Amino acid sequence: MKDKLLQSYRYCKKIARKKAGNFYYAFLLLPKQKRSSLYAVYSFMRRCDDLVDDPSKVSLEQKKEVLNQWREMTKKAFETGNFEHPIFPALLDSIQRFSIPHSYFFELMNGVEMDLEKNRYDKFEDLYQYCYRVASIVGLVCIHIFGFKDKKALEYAESVGIAFQLTNILRDIREDERLGRIYIPLEDLKRFRCSESSLKEGIVDERFRKLLHFEFERARDYYAQGEKLSALINQDSQRALMALIGIYKGLLEKINRQENQVFEKRIHLSLFEKLKIVFKAWRKSEFIEAA
Repeated sequence: MKDKLLQSYRYCKKIARKKAGNFYYAFLLLPKQKRSSLYAVYSFMRRCDDLVDDPSKVSLEQKKEVLNQWREMTKKAFETGNFEHPIFPALLDSIQRFSIPHSYFFELMNGVEMDLEKNRYDKFEDLYQYCYRVASIVGLVCIHIFGFKDKKALEYAESVGIAFQLTNILRDIREDERLGRIYIPLEDLKRFRCSESSLKEGIVDERFRKLLHFEFERARDYYAQGEKLSALINQDSQRALMALIGIYKGLLEKINRQENQVFEKRIHLSLFEKLKIVFKAWRKSEFIEAA
């Protein structure tokens, strides 16, 4: 059993190294067990996303069926300890170590399933539920691994997740439109007199810039709330959280600076930019510890 657990952790680490992108470099700042457990929960969440975003030409009904099978497999693993996928030994061990509520994982699956049911959101309140399920839940899982001192941390972790997902939405406007999805609330498009066709055509005019600035400010507000979280989690995890927030906030600001290019390419931070932010978080935490 011990060998299977080690193999599972190695399997999850390999997935995280290959696919975690922005998250992976921040994970490196964590103690080994916390880092390994984040690899495990990330791998589970990545699996959920991949089942829904499978590029192969299968129907929505088939994707729903595959997701339901994964949901039932997860339920069985949680209830019996038996598993049918190499992710589960590490995931179950991490859940037990850090007392992570099982409900979070099912809420995440409900979130990714929304991509099979909705491709438009009329109001921000509707989008918020989606962001909560696919991103805030990730934050809530993470702080259980980080360790937190005050229940207020749950509220701030929710805000961090919303900020991250709003950043993803602004980064992926072009890719999402090509998949037939528009995550910017339709009420916002209407407010700034932008049409769905203008997004499809990639028109960057004054109306679109005003729309983007409105969405930027909304995301910044959630970052401002989320930045209160660092002080409430265990000290050995603070630098990783600061790096995560720094990377995503840095991405948001880069999108803001390059707003004319949002339809031309997928804006991202370079490896150098990410490592610079990680180093800054490490230095800042060293200063805090010495104070």
